[in-house]
Amino acid sequence: MEEKKQSGGARPGAGRKPKADEIKVIEQMDSVMITFDVWSALAAKVESGDVQAIKTWLSYRFGMPKQQIEQTNVNIDAGQLTDEEIKKINDGLERSY
Repeated sequence: MEEKKQSGGARPGAGRKPKADEIKVIEQMDSVMITFDVWSALAAKVESGDVQAIKTWLSYRFGMPKQQIEQTNVNIDAGQLTDEEIKKINDGLERSY
């Protein structure tokens, strides 16, 4: 019998890793290199004008800037709309492409 393809729900290995795994990786990284040395190296690159280093420094210091996401697919209950309203919506969607 052919197995049915799973099309939703939980999957093994999916999702965010447990906090314990994240802490273990951080501890391994700290054991390889002293954190102060890494921050010092990043600071030196920032002072030399390295654009990527500056972006990294700013994102850790002040956080990532607010990002706007445009949503183009709209769920509308078509039973409550007139034909004219549906046409306006479709025309608007066609113009956005």
